[in-house]
Amino acid sequence: MSPKTPTTARTEQPAPALVPKLRFPEFRGAEGWQEYAGNHLFDQISDKNPEPGLPVLAITQEHGAIPRDMIDYHVSVTDKSIESYKVVRVGDFIISLRSFQGGIEYSQYHGICSPAYVILRLRTEGSDAYYKHYLKTDRFIQILTKNLEGLRDGKMISYKQFSELHIPTPAPAEQQKIADCLSSLDELIAAQARKLDALKTHKKGLMQQLFPREGETQPRLRFPEFQNAGEWDVRTIGEMFSLINGCAFKPEDWKPTGTPIIRIQNLNDPSAEFNYSQAPVPERNRVESGDLLFAWSGTLGSSFGARIWNGPSGVLNQHIFKVLMDEHQITLLFALLVLARIEEEIARRTHGFKASFVHVKKSDLVQVEMLLPAVPEQQRIADCLTSLDALITATTQELETLKTHKKGLMQQLFPSAALSS
Repeated sequence: MSPKTPTTARTEQPAPALVPKLRFPEFRGAEGWQEYAGNHLFDQISDKNPEPGLPVLAITQEHGAIPRDMIDYHVSVTDKSIESYKVVRVGDFIISLRSFQGGIEYSQYHGICSPAYVILRLRTEGSDAYYKHYLKTDRFIQILTKNLEGLRDGKMISYKQFSELHIPTPAPAEQQKIADCLSSLDELIAAQARKLDALKTHKKGLMQQLFPREGETQPRLRFPEFQNAGEWDVRTIGEMFSLINGCAFKPEDWKPTGTPIIRIQNLNDPSAEFNYSQAPVPERNRVESGDLLFAWSGTLGSSFGARIWNGPSGVLNQHIFKVLMDEHQITLLFALLVLARIEEEIARRTHGFKASFVHVKKSDLVQVEMLLPAVPEQQRIADCLTSLDALITATTQELETLKTHKKGLMQQLFPSAALSS
């Protein structure tokens, strides 16, 4: 964005100079930063004369201001309501209902947005990209919550309230250097996210090829050594697995020490606290690391479904089955793959419709049919998909490392004294 000059004179006594913990070499001998009030840096914009054909923007914490048709956004608007919409230009900032949680959003698009939003436009010389990063920092969000105590979800931060906030501001050249650094890191993060999405899409497509489609008994894609292996066998879950019910613990049964009670919360979140039982544990209800478990009540795609337990030894709570099998007929990893793959099918067959929350009776579950190849082919498929899972996990960890690095870098690049505003 080209340098700008304030449109009106505003006299303001700058706060004492600030210095960030981390500074680029060419600025280490430069003057300290100043803090300026929001209305010294930004004008409020309320242009309601849009050009024809401008896209309606959704204001999101994840993507900033973005055309609604680029994301999964289904709020409809009428031609009449659009007449009151405000024009947003590239480089503008938008205060949303969620700004007290996620900061102030930036627009890379020329469009229109609801008149409910407060639109800000940089009025001083400097880099809009610098403020794009700063106004989304944890530190700025802390300033918002500290200075606007009592503000709650559903209330918009006003321009007057924003004007009372003090924002740390270096010289334009240093602003640009910080913006370039963080924008480069954003590009790395975006590239890593695209790589992760591509791997997940590849796995999904591969599974569709490696497992038979509905109504078919052979997959479309087979490894060379199994090209002539014939059809897969049709088996019910009841024929392949023994499903061991968990125990019905009550809150009064919970103790501060003893045997960990494995609840659905523990399946979903390894850091979730355990409750404990001091009653004798029947051997059939004991769970060890590596056991296959199936949560038969919960949210589809989240708490419902199969997973391999990797926590401490314990005892199952209700709503979870321990799954036993003859590994001469079906391997553990293949059983996990198949059960995970047909979770929605299980929900459809047992509920009669696609549900979000699923509660499956054992008598229904054991009747669900599955297709099963010979053990060597099971192992080959499981090894292939497990290797791909390992690559997805490594890519996810690399993405989280980049995000953590950026967060730590931002804490160093912006002065911490700004919290005293």
